[in-house]
Amino acid sequence: MKILVLNGSPAGSDSITLQTVHYLQAAGLIEEMEIRHIGREIKKIEKDFGDYAEALEKADLILFCYPVYTFLVPAQLHRFIELMKEHEVDVRGKYAAQITTSKHFYDVTAHRFIIDNCADLGLKYAGGLSADMEDLLQERGQKEAEDFFRYVLWQMANGFAEKPVVHAGESEHHMAAAPCLNMMKKSGRAALVYDDDSEHPNPYLQAMIKRFVSVLNMDCELVNLHDFPFAGGCIGCFRCASDGKCFHRDGFDSYLREHINSADVIVYAFTVKDHSMGSIFKTYDDRQFCNGHRTVTMGKPVGYLVSGSLSAEENLRTVMHARAQVGGNYLAGIVTDETDPDAAIEQLARTLAYAREHHYEQPADFYGVGGMKIFRDLIWQMQGLMKEDHRFYKEHGFYDFPQKHPGRMLGMYVVSALMNSPLLQKKSGVSMTEGMLMPYRAVIEKAKKK
Repeated sequence: MKILVLNGSPAGSDSITLQTVHYLQAAGLIEEMEIRHIGREIKKIEKDFGDYAEALEKADLILFCYPVYTFLVPAQLHRFIELMKEHEVDVRGKYAAQITTSKHFYDVTAHRFIIDNCADLGLKYAGGLSADMEDLLQERGQKEAEDFFRYVLWQMANGFAEKPVVHAGESEHHMAAAPCLNMMKKSGRAALVYDDDSEHPNPYLQAMIKRFVSVLNMDCELVNLHDFPFAGGCIGCFRCASDGKCFHRDGFDSYLREHINSADVIVYAFTVKDHSMGSIFKTYDDRQFCNGHRTVTMGKPVGYLVSGSLSAEENLRTVMHARAQVGGNYLAGIVTDETDPDAAIEQLARTLAYAREHHYEQPADFYGVGGMKIFRDLIWQMQGLMKEDHRFYKEHGFYDFPQKHPGRMLGMYVVSALMNSPLLQKKSGVSMTEGMLMPYRAVIEKAKKK
């Protein structure tokens, strides 16, 4: 397999983001690759694109590698993508993925930019890794990088591609074909939570649910919220803050924990109503406050089956993404009936099974990191009232302040001194860039020895 790495960093080979690619190669996950430093060579590329067009057309996987710059990709990579379109490079059907580093400040918009342009170019998008700049220096970050690339390879081997964005204008409903039975031995349990009027069901949603259950390699419990006897919505009384029991005595808190939260994977199915999932689903969301601000399903993959014009609902798609991020759930896919959903449903079922089996998670992006920091500060201040939340946050290490990190802080003083003193650089024989890359190179050498 030929992997073409498009290094969008102006730092070229000294890019910190690029060290993740070197680590993956050292860990034995990448055998053959070609790295093009487009961030450093963009002026040269503008004059002669022929060699780059040839490299793109020969690649099996195009890996965009870049640091996030002010909400998007660096300008140099932006220009390179423009050149790909101007020269009409034929990369249709090839795979693409992306690796970024940042402090998670709007990494979501940078990733979306690449996703949208992959769609323009006819590339099959296999996913993205949004890492903190220092993640690779920790075992967790190394594992996340390895798991991510194994997931990319798994998708390519199965002919899959992520479809996180649906296209406006494709609003015709399609009925799912007759389901093909999954003859594999079932492993694990899924909860499929949906909202549909039993007396006047949505045939499109029902067909999607039937198809999904037939191809899912797990036992699946169907939970129709429309039939649950909700006594009412959350009234914000905070009585559940201490013991987890809801003011309403309709049994929802126990049912939630025993039938939904305990499942290995959770899938939501709904019809778009009033630009949302509908008022019953909102009651379900609000009533989950019986768990407080605790991410009790953290680590469990989730998916969606949606009937209706989700392509026209940007805000709803954002809510679905952020909901998974803040909950610590891997969003395995969103399937709609705007186009024929059969293949997408099978892919969702298999991706959920893969994520469960391999405990696949992705690093949190801006929505997850930012959202949890807000909750973290809130629970810290209200720990006297929200005792269960406070205990949960302590146990899971959510309280990451004050972030003193004396070693790192001292290192930044050293870097600053090197930056501002040519004499120190001359005496030490180490440039600022070399000093910053040293710990990453040590990690890569360690991976090679393994």
